[in-house]
Order: sequence, then C-alpha cells, then structure tokens
Amino acid sequence: MFASMPMLVYGIKAYDTPIIKIVIFSIFALYSGFFAALIWNDITDADIDKVAHPDRPIPSGRISSKKFFAIALFFSATTFIFSYLVSIWCLILVGITALFVTFHDKYLKKKVRIPAYSELFTPIQWVIVPIFGYFAIWSGLPPAGDITINFSLFGHISFNSFNLQNMLLFVLFVYFADNAHDLPEGIHDAEGDRKTGVRTYATSFGEKNAARISFAMFFISGVIGIILFFRTILSWVFLVPFLILWIYTLYYSYKLLKSNEKNMKNLSSIVGRKGFNYFLFIFDLIFLDVFVQLLLYNL
Repeated sequence: MFASMPMLVYGIKAYDTPIIKIVIFSIFALYSGFFAALIWNDITDADIDKVAHPDRPIPSGRISSKKFFAIALFFSATTFIFSYLVSIWCLILVGITALFVTFHDKYLKKKVRIPAYSELFTPIQWVIVPIFGYFAIWSGLPPAGDITINFSLFGHISFNSFNLQNMLLFVLFVYFADNAHDLPEGIHDAEGDRKTGVRTYATSFGEKNAARISFAMFFISGVIGIILFFRTILSWVFLVPFLILWIYTLYYSYKLLKSNEKNMKNLSSIVGRKGFNYFLFIFDLIFLDVFVQLLLYNL
C-alpha cells in the first residue's frame, strides 16, 4: 500500500538506487505512521470504546494506556526518522499532520461544536498518504518538473501542474473513500459518541442520514478512481478489480441505506469494515498495476 504512491508518481522507467531508497523509506515512514495513528486513536478514544468497543485492547484490560503510549511513541519516532530520510519536506508534512491529529483526537473532536466535526476532519490523517508519495518524488529526487521552487533551508520542490492536479484528485479520493467507511462505523458507535459529546454525522444528523451520506461518498470515490485511471499510467490491471470492488462495496452500502433501525447497528459495523478494506485495497491495486508494468518494461 505505502509503496504505491511514490512508484506511481515516478512512473515506468529504470529504478536506480535513489528511487529505491525513497520507496523503501516511504514504506517504513507511512507504515509506522499507520500504527502510531491507530494506537493514538485507541488511547484518546478509550472512554468511547468502553461503550462501543469493550473488546479493544485498553477497555478489555489487555494492555494499559501507559504501555500503549510507549508503543505509540516508538512508532511516531520511526515515522519522523524515515520521513527525514526521504526529504525534509516529507518530515514537515508528517510533523504538521501529527500535530493536527494529536489535537483533533485529544481535544478538538470532543469540544468543537460544528456538526459532524469529528468525521469531517478524521480523513486528514490518511490524506497524508498520497501527498507524501508525491512530495517524496518532487523533493527527494533531482528537479525534473516544469515548476521548480528552491528554499534555502528546506531544499527544492519540482513538479508540473498536471501531476499537481492528480495529487489533488488523489486527496479527494482518499477523503471520500475514508470518510465513507467512517460514517457506518460512526453509526455503530453513535451511542458511545453521544455520551461523550463527539459530533459525527450519525450524532449530528441521525443514523439514516449518515447512511445516505456514506453511500454518496462511496459513489463519488469510485468516480474519482475512474478519472484517475484515465489521467495516470494506471492500466486495466487496476481498473477491472477496482470496479468489481467498488460495486461490491456500494452494494453493501446500499443495503445499509435501506435497512431498518433494528438491523442498522449490526450492518453498519460490517459495512464499515468492508469500506475500510475497499479503501486499503485500492492502494494495493495501484501497487500491483505499477509492479506488473515495471516487470513488462524490464523484460
């Protein structure tokens, strides 16, 4: 998953030592960040999980918050180290994201009174995946784009407007695909969220409306995925399984949309998991597509 974006941005050409290092360091940085974000979320949401997810590590007593905190610090440190090894710009991106996620999870999502605030901003921690991939190539390799900006302290960023547009499309895809699976999970957790004052789509607008918005977001994410197929080097190796996965996920999202209140809570958990798998597997399909094209290129 985490190799997909820098490889897609770099394209189908010979891989030398610098690009191989960037891909490997990007994997370690984003993989560590993935675990750090999950653990920080479990720590900050321990009170919610007591109601909604009593089987998770902290509410179940399998691990203490103190020990989980130490593990989160380790993964956070490795995230920063490997980001720096890619480029100083990637380190800055990770730092900004980490600060936002920390304040969002710890303070903002329980205090800000904007309707659905929590789920409006939760995808920010995943948006870093495509941005990191693009910036890794733009700032970690010698300038090669039509637009090059040099900063005395932070080095260069080199890109072209077409790739910048593609990065923004990937950001939109991640936002909608991640939020689409968050909303069903918010439906499942609505009781715990209401007790702790967390504002999600379900607690702000009702479970049924949250299911409607989730379906719309799944649909939009698929449309963006098709647009990216036409705008990037992605081939049918990506598109065919992507369409199958998208339609399959939309089917379950539609079932949730049409379910009654009695079945909605149980079904929302299933749709949330399937939606998360949809979100993650898209990056795996991108990697698989680029990898197959590289194999054919080097034959």
